[in-house]
Amino acid sequence: MNDIIYITGHKNPDTDSICSAIAYAELKKRHAAHAVPIRIGDINKETEFVLKYFGVEVPEYRETVRTQISDLDIDIISPVSEDISIKAAWSIMVKNNVKVLPVADVKGKLTGIITLSDITGSYLDALENNILSASGTPYRNIMDTLAAKLVCGNEEEFKSAGKVVIAAMAPEDMTPFVDKGDIVLVGSRKDSQLKAIEIGASSLIITCGATADEEVIQYAEEKGCIVMDTYYDTFTTARLINQSIPVSHIMTKEQLISFNINDYIDNIKDKMLKTRYRSYPVVDDNGIIKGFISRYHLITQRRKKVILLDHNERAQTIDGIDQADILEIIDHHRIGDIQTGYPIFFKNDAVGSTSTLIANMYFENGMNPSKSVAGLLCAAIISDTMKFKSPTSTYADELAASRLAKIADINIDEFATSLFKANASLQGMTPQTILDYDFKDFVFNKYKIGIGQINSSDAEGLHKIKDELLKHMRTVLENKGYNLILLLITNIIKEGSELLFVGDDHAALMEKAFNIKTGESSAFLKGVVSRKKQVVPQISSTIQRESI
Repeated sequence: MNDIIYITGHKNPDTDSICSAIAYAELKKRHAAHAVPIRIGDINKETEFVLKYFGVEVPEYRETVRTQISDLDIDIISPVSEDISIKAAWSIMVKNNVKVLPVADVKGKLTGIITLSDITGSYLDALENNILSASGTPYRNIMDTLAAKLVCGNEEEFKSAGKVVIAAMAPEDMTPFVDKGDIVLVGSRKDSQLKAIEIGASSLIITCGATADEEVIQYAEEKGCIVMDTYYDTFTTARLINQSIPVSHIMTKEQLISFNINDYIDNIKDKMLKTRYRSYPVVDDNGIIKGFISRYHLITQRRKKVILLDHNERAQTIDGIDQADILEIIDHHRIGDIQTGYPIFFKNDAVGSTSTLIANMYFENGMNPSKSVAGLLCAAIISDTMKFKSPTSTYADELAASRLAKIADINIDEFATSLFKANASLQGMTPQTILDYDFKDFVFNKYKIGIGQINSSDAEGLHKIKDELLKHMRTVLENKGYNLILLLITNIIKEGSELLFVGDDHAALMEKAFNIKTGESSAFLKGVVSRKKQVVPQISSTIQRESI
């Protein structure tokens, strides 16, 4: 299966950012790519209106593209049941060339892990001869481990309450060594077999390929003693029988260190370094075992694949971009500071909307977008160009929008009226919502500047909330280390923008950049409706002149 390609616009996404990502993902899918549109911020009222109008779902929110465990080729090891014998577990390890096995319940939920060192440790430490009783070893495990045959008795009724004893002594000398409930290993001597049953052994294991005759079998049935025989000699039988104990008795289950499949690599490295185990189990949100991760997996990690739309500046992009592979950038803004380690497809053109570029990529490939996607692209072009009134608007935008409108079966003038009306009022919006509506970070030399923009003709609403807006802007400036924060409230009807700004000792910069007298922290800029073409360039050139 192809790697997922995440297609995203910028932080605090506007309509163009969201719609172009959805449309480009559809185009990529037509070329058999596994493309997924995502967003890295909440959608605004205008975008919500557009998505609902054309019946398209909001893209998935994703905070970061940092590498997760799910991006690694971790070791996939099938879990075992906690009642299997340690001999069976060891055989599985040898067969699959692994040194650790996950132990899980019937639903696959991790209950513990068993390692090769657990098995060898249990074998070397097996000084007690009542280990089968203490571990609750099922009779089936004993039979499997010894390759034994059940001669008489019911294995389901097996309840060993004693120890394992080798009946190497004469029958008359057996009493001090054999107690009721013991498991007794005997050879072919009939008198020893009968004596062990008489004392009350719970099980009789006849070794060396010997068998019990009818008298012994009948006596065992009367006394409720289980009898089995094995071709192993007595020494081998005694050596193997402790390997029949269930893995649940020796597995690690307390203070077990495991990771979630969605954990970020950055967050698990320290714990791996401090504990230094060979490998660590990985589970999902429901505790289901997914595999094991080791240190060498961190070297061979798969980086997420990302396509950036409507931006190409580090401050505006998704968190963790350094840990991802940028495949493409499609934008209509100035060239920013994002770098890649190899050549990529970079499309940047001086049009009014990224959606214009995406639409033309459909047309250039001899394709039309679906009706709903055509509507999204047309709406984004109308929004970003303010229905072709913005100075950033070009003939290419109008041409693309006209063609998309026919596919989507909408009237541009009528739809634009509805679109701008959905975004006209500031009522019910908090200062934070207004500032974050379409907010972008810019770095000019030593200056960190944040510039937000929102379209609204609600002059009365702005007057009521203006002081709160400025107060909030000041708080953001101080808490996040900005030198200057600007907010454009663009009135399409008046064809201008109310500019609000905060920043110590930067009034002179605003005066020079926009040729205004700033007695307060705001001014109306007639004819200024584009952040990209009428605000950012002016600030950039003013700062450059001051630094000369």
